[in-house]
Amino acid sequence: MQKRFDLREDPDGWTVFDLFTGWPAVVSGVAQTGLDIQDADEMAELLDRLAHSGHSLEI
Repeated sequence: MQKRFDLREDPDGWTVFDLFTGWPAVVSGVAQTGLDIQDADEMAELLDRLAHSGHSLEI
């Protein structure tokens, strides 16, 4: 499965970002920034699964 989302470390934690746009992922209006590593990793995996399954993502 091709990844669309990845992580990067920031001063305040971890950011889930969209590899297509380079911008932080936004879920329900909340930027996925400042997360701990486990939460960020789980969110990136979930967003990748949704993107791969054909769900429309509004990022």
